Amino acid sequence: MATVDEYRQHIQRLLSEHATLVWDSRIRAELIFDQERVGAASPKETRYQLVYVGWRDSQRVYGVVLHIDIIDGKIWVQQDGTEVGIANKLVEVGVPKHDIVLGIDPPKMRQYTEFAVG
Repeated sequence: MATVDEYRQHIQRLLSEHATLVWDSRIRAELIFDQERVGAASPKETRYQLVYVGWRDSQRVYGVVLHIDIIDGKIWVQQDGTEVGIANKLVEVGVPKHDIVLGIDPPKMRQYTEFAVG
């Protein structure tokens, strides 16, 4: 059985890998790993985000590409702007589907996925 520490390592590695895929030098990929502050307030929760920030000509680029939380030992995918799907990548590295919640799906629809309902 995998531990939350292993889940943290998988998430950090996958988000770091995805951050290297920025195709435009004017866009910066920012990794936000909030383990200390949230961990101190609520040791059962941690937060991870990948945010794109920059300018393309006069157009502002800002958006959360990936947002993942660990809540009570389960990985919650809160935002996923990737083509492959971060949940699929987590399964590939060994995270069981029953420990992944697709928070991006409405609660009443989660029962129809292969993943945890919450």
